Amino acid sequence: QVQLVESGGGLVQAGDSLRLSCAASGRTFSSYAMGWFRQAPGKEREFVAGISRSGGTTLYADSVKGRFTISRDNAKNTVYLQLNNLKPEDTAAYYCAARYVNYDLATRQGYDTWGRGAQVTVSS
Repeated sequence: QVQLVESGGGLVQAGDSLRLSCAASGRTFSSYAMGWFRQAPGKEREFVAGISRSGGTTLYADSVKGRFTISRDNAKNTVYLQLNNLKPEDTAAYYCAARYVNYDLATRQGYDTWGRGAQVTVSS
């Protein structure tokens, strides 16, 4: 099982960009599909983006499609989330997660390892 640590969050203005990183421990990172979720205060945790084990398949929530990009570097045991053209409604804690099953990337059930989260705050 992997352990996950997010980094790269911060306070930015609308229209700015950020890159979140999620570093995984262990030697089996490439065996896991990865996802990014977010949770705003008082709201449910929601899917943002997912990527298959090889990186060949990616999936995005409609709200971030065209603005966010998920990628992974299996040699560095790291998954990234590039956030461009940020909006105040993107303000949330962002969590990376790992799943062994290499499909249903948008389904929260099945992600069995989670990081502690990185806060992203976007001011208007």
